[in-house]
Amino acid sequence: MEEKARAHLIVSGRVQGVSFRAETQKAATIFGVYGWVRNRRNGTVEAVVEGAKDDVISLINWCKTGPPPSRVDNVDVTWQDYQGEFGKFGVRY
Repeated sequence: MEEKARAHLIVSGRVQGVSFRAETQKAATIFGVYGWVRNRRNGTVEAVVEGAKDDVISLINWCKTGPPPSRVDNVDVTWQDYQGEFGKFGVRY
């Protein structure tokens, strides 16, 4: 059986105003993970991602680069207990 995982991400750098949320949602669909992504008032982007551990890691790795013209300085990852609470990956406002 495939190991499930959940990660909380804080992405910093030039990650707002560069379609980071929309592109993260597209990448999540490609990797088959669920959860959400949103902008934070301090200029970072926050996400919660659940799914097969390898797929969650793939999205985390994608976030380390992000879409052009973003510039990712850091991705802070906090691993959490898998909850299986999401049926899709969405953008929160």
